[in-house]
Amino acid sequence: MVDTFLAKDRNRILIVGGGYVGFTVAQQLQKRIKASGGVVTVVDPNPYMMYLPFLPEVAAGSIEARSAVVSHQEYLSDCELVSGRVTGINHAERVATVQTIADGPVIEIPYDEIVVAGGSVTRAFPIKGLGESAIGMKSIEEAVAVRNWVLERIGIASQSMDEDVRRRALTFAVVGGGFAGIETIAELEDLARDTVERDPRLKVSDLRFVLIEAAGRIMPEVSKERAEKVVAHLRSRGIEVLLNTSLDSAEDNHLKLINMQDKSPAGEMDVDTLIWTAGVAANPLSKNSDFPLDERGRVRAGADLRITGDDGPIQGAWTAGDTAAVPDLSGGGVGGFCVPNAQHAVRQSKVLAKNILAAREGRELEDYYHENIGAVAGFGLNKGVANLKGVEFQGFPAWAMHRLYHGYAIPTLEHKVRVFTEWGLNMIFGRNTAPIRHVRDPRLNFQTATGQEVVRTKIRL
Repeated sequence: MVDTFLAKDRNRILIVGGGYVGFTVAQQLQKRIKASGGVVTVVDPNPYMMYLPFLPEVAAGSIEARSAVVSHQEYLSDCELVSGRVTGINHAERVATVQTIADGPVIEIPYDEIVVAGGSVTRAFPIKGLGESAIGMKSIEEAVAVRNWVLERIGIASQSMDEDVRRRALTFAVVGGGFAGIETIAELEDLARDTVERDPRLKVSDLRFVLIEAAGRIMPEVSKERAEKVVAHLRSRGIEVLLNTSLDSAEDNHLKLINMQDKSPAGEMDVDTLIWTAGVAANPLSKNSDFPLDERGRVRAGADLRITGDDGPIQGAWTAGDTAAVPDLSGGGVGGFCVPNAQHAVRQSKVLAKNILAAREGRELEDYYHENIGAVAGFGLNKGVANLKGVEFQGFPAWAMHRLYHGYAIPTLEHKVRVFTEWGLNMIFGRNTAPIRHVRDPRLNFQTATGQEVVRTKIRL
């Protein structure tokens, strides 16, 4: 049954997911569809679009959390917004089932066209203790929690006389050597270094950062030579890079590592901080649909971003981004498909919006084509690497390129200004290293003041 807050008897484009693809498509279509008497409906559990490449910088305090998210309500004012998760899609009947937030009612939303843009989710493995001991780097809430946690650990180590407590508090492990893992550990090391340098009771040498990667190299998106240079850079900063190494167990934050080549033990360590960035998977919501999927659970798409089965394109169905298996016409994609990254999502969303309008007007559709011209990565303030058309950069020039690219890519002029302003302030005044205490226990002070029993959150991170 459809709830009364939904528009009735109007042509509806349903957008599943309000991330980069969903947000951009909705923003570009909303006025045109509204003017034609239709409605664009966006379904997402979050009230904002989150720019994923900024998460490591949010965790390191280079960017404020709200600058990395864009409000749906503010910028999709001509859309119909539904806070919830799509739990099923029946395209044969043109109906999607939605579980609204906070265990609200389950509703059914009829549609004429659908855009499947659910993005990706963290890919985890059945490792003992992982769920209890680790945190991901896939949401703005995780990034904020990691920032405060890391700073809190440094504060605890500064005041502890117990060497075991200090060692554990100052040991930070990141699993996964892709862009997300490399940028996360580099940004956090930069944050921790700045914080410790301001503390007379600690030394930078007290910090221990460990990167754990199961493959024999990091950053498969760049050349082997560039990846090796990045490893050398990380090691020059004291970061341990363990290649061909996997996490075997994380029970009670005691990490046991194994060698991937012969499955022999590869060491153990106690940590207070374990961050998981070992890959992503397509949003599983697509499995509860009648759309064709590939072997990795992605919705199959044509180069024109229409959902495409064995018999050709499916009428009224579109997809893009991390949840879609889009052919990479440049020939550079893994397995012939575009890799799940922000660069493709940014560009696919614009082509998708154009194609939806073109299809409605009977015009020819455009194939998505983007030849990768390089890669950029930030490793902390004034540090980074870049490779543009085979020309390599490092240090401040690469950092500036990283800033310019992502500052340009985040939607809306407001957020571009906010982000560039915060970067400028950091260059002038340095990084803000103040933690926000008790974020996980916001009622702690009030409970104490009213004489209530203080109940602390059990979550470690």
